Amino acid sequence: AELIGSLTRKLEILKEAKEGLLEDIKMNNALGEEMELLIKEQCRPNEFGKYKMFIDDLEMVVKLLLSLSGRLARVENVLGVIGKNTNSEERSSLIKKKKKLTGQHEDARELKENLDRRGQVVLKILGNYFSEEQLQNYQHFVKMKSALLIEQRQLDDKIKLGQEQLKCLMESFPKDFTPKDATAAAALAAALATSGVNGKTILAVSSSL
Repeated sequence: AELIGSLTRKLEILKEAKEGLLEDIKMNNALGEEMELLIKEQCRPNEFGKYKMFIDDLEMVVKLLLSLSGRLARVENVLGVIGKNTNSEERSSLIKKKKKLTGQHEDARELKENLDRRGQVVLKILGNYFSEEQLQNYQHFVKMKSALLIEQRQLDDKIKLGQEQLKCLMESFPKDFTPKDATAAAALAAALATSGVNGKTILAVSSSL
């Protein structure tokens, strides 16, 4: 029961952190809209087009890298757990999957490096039009766009892990079990309602939560 209370409180803290993060994302998006209007007004159409393509591709490539990194880490974790004594066909399949994901991850890293070079071209273009303050605002927007996407993914992963751990823990208790603390009970109900986890999951309480 104590562990349930601890996990539930940590989930609540993570969800509050996500609410704050979503506000930060909203503010950065508003700054991005201001930048876009400014660039459209001051730059030539082809220069504005380069900016738009760069910003659109930035979000796509960062999300792709995060997705591939997560999938690769999960495969590596499974390979580390099952050991060499597992069915050779299953292990071979996982090794092939790891090899494929590693290749895709390398390709995505190359895309990011190419994107960074394009970003420098856009920055140089804007340097011909923007004041120093405007240029700093633009650089802040681009930097935060990537950072906030990464932070959002990390928070989502931690929340998902916490929900899986909580659901697994609850399955080990009698069906009519309810925490005595009313606040914990309410938070637990909300957490389980949004977890959407099926089946048994190995309970590994993570210190990262």
